[in-house]
Amino acid sequence: MTQRVDLATVMDRLAIDEVITGYAVAVDDGDWSGYRALFAPEGRADYRGAGGIEGPAADVAQWLAETMRLFPVRQHLIVNRRVRLQDLGGYPGDGADAQADYVNPMRLESGEDFVCGGRYAFALVRTDGGWRLRSVTVREKWRHAAFPVPVVG
Repeated sequence: MTQRVDLATVMDRLAIDEVITGYAVAVDDGDWSGYRALFAPEGRADYRGAGGIEGPAADVAQWLAETMRLFPVRQHLIVNRRVRLQDLGGYPGDGADAQADYVNPMRLESGEDFVCGGRYAFALVRTDGGWRLRSVTVREKWRHAAFPVPVVG
């Protein structure tokens, strides 16, 4: 690879990291228009692995807006990010996949804590506006609560 290709790859990885961080911040802050803006026009989200729904990003954003009202305090911690850029014979392509683990502490209005953790699978595409999400899939691996957790969806 040339230095120019290496630099482009680093820039792509930084931009993808920004999208993933933006995703967590949008959910935590309840910024649903910001959440939708992270997705490509055909983008989808799948929360079935955490008891939620699957569908177009706009529909899922609406569902999240309603569901997250149960948890006025929330904080995603997205770690162990693994990004794989599309490789076109030594040159980066316009697609990428990323996996990242998460820990998600939240608090109900009643003051009770709920914590869950799992793994995200992100599929991204380069657009004229930069990297956008083609899809997000959530796979919850564990949860802890000192109370019965209602199933939402």
